[in-house]
Amino acid sequence: MSDPRRWSVVVVYAIAMALLEAAVVAYLRTLIGRIDPYQPSPLPVPQHLMKIELAREAATLAMLGAVAWLAGRERRTRMGYFLLAFGVWDVFYYAFLVPMTGWPRSPLDWDVLFLIPLPWWGPVLAPMSIAALMIAGGTLVSQFAREGRALWPGRWALAAGAAGVALALVTFMADALRAPRWSAQALGSVLPTAFDWPLFAAALTLMCAPLADLARQLRR
Repeated sequence: MSDPRRWSVVVVYAIAMALLEAAVVAYLRTLIGRIDPYQPSPLPVPQHLMKIELAREAATLAMLGAVAWLAGRERRTRMGYFLLAFGVWDVFYYAFLVPMTGWPRSPLDWDVLFLIPLPWWGPVLAPMSIAALMIAGGTLVSQFAREGRALWPGRWALAAGAAGVALALVTFMADALRAPRWSAQALGSVLPTAFDWPLFAAALTLMCAPLADLARQLRR
């Protein structure tokens, strides 16, 4: 199978996963009365359901990793396909939630983005911005090669990207990290009131470094 066809298959798979994920989230949030998660006691989920949610998130990562492993020929292209699949899944997850639930109403609406290892909070625009970078970077790595080798960012670009990821995680988990206790009850009551956009902008800028380095290599 050619690389463009592999790219198309991974994208279709990620879109289908996004539809399934959005449907599950729509069912769950309807059952617990939390279509919009940003309200008092944002995570009033019974403990047994929370454990199921954590397992579902881990399974989602495993499924995205599995399709990337099957699509790629070696480590670098597999990572490229993983970034592509993750980014497409994230974008279409919100695209499907809107007609299913009427939410999010705006890219600035807050969402619980992830639960592992602590709850991540942020406006929908923030993960969508990162997803766009993942799609672009994953496409470049998986579709373009030089002398039989996949494109790959240089050491300093990777270091900058890793620093950006770390900063973004701190931004998303800031309120959970400041919680007096990391118990399920304490974390479930955390309701952020402000998002650190300057810190996130710095994180996003750093995460652009690997993509910029890939583009530079292509222009040579």
